[in-house]
Amino acid sequence: MTALFEHSPWVEERADAAPASGDRHADLMAVVYAATREEQLALIRAHPELAGKAAIDGTLTQASAAEQASAGLDRLTPEEFARFHALNAAYRAAHDMPFIICVRLTDKAGILAAMAARTQHDTDTEIATALAEIGKITRLRLEDMA
Repeated sequence: MTALFEHSPWVEERADAAPASGDRHADLMAVVYAATREEQLALIRAHPELAGKAAIDGTLTQASAAEQASAGLDRLTPEEFARFHALNAAYRAAHDMPFIICVRLTDKAGILAAMAARTQHDTDTEIATALAEIGKITRLRLEDMA
């Protein structure tokens, strides 16, 4: 079992128990999209906030730490850190979940702009967006394993 999904081994377990299509990513995401809303929210909430407490105290998973570092989130200025902290708080207040974006496909400025914009979306849109972003993260993690 790998760590494709943050603290959510049930996704891989269910995909392994189902007939394989030959497309591992599609099989995994089929499990995610077939999950209950509560399970989907648990999956989303298992992700760390960007440049958040887990990054500061060193408890990110190895994959998350590398991904956040690839976007420079481990090298924030005090002003950037304050901006991330404020946007994380605003997003969580609006949607009761962490902001998720595939950081390997953007940069600090893109992440901050997306956080500000997506805070204004409705929560159903954000759940769908978060699941799609988890799909991008998982695809890249699978490619890294190949």
